[in-house]
Amino acid sequence: MCANETTIGGNMSGPEVLVDACGLTCPEPVMMLHNAVRDAATGDLIKIIATDPSTVRDITRFCDFLGHHLDAHEEKEGQFTFWVRKG
Repeated sequence: MCANETTIGGNMSGPEVLVDACGLTCPEPVMMLHNAVRDAATGDLIKIIATDPSTVRDITRFCDFLGHHLDAHEEKEGQFTFWVRKG
């Protein structure tokens, strides 16, 4: 994917919001997540794709501090993917 965009939609098995923060560095990925969370409904699933390794720390802290749930995250070939459920 990696096109630096936010897509709203989804279905029963996928996220309601997809945030592509590939190629961006701190603080942009978290700012994009913050905007997506602001526009999402409670319980919505937001998928974030990033390439900045600091997002592992930053998104985890973002969720802890603001009361959102980090459902899962993975790293594959330098790409970090997070699934955040809005609290």
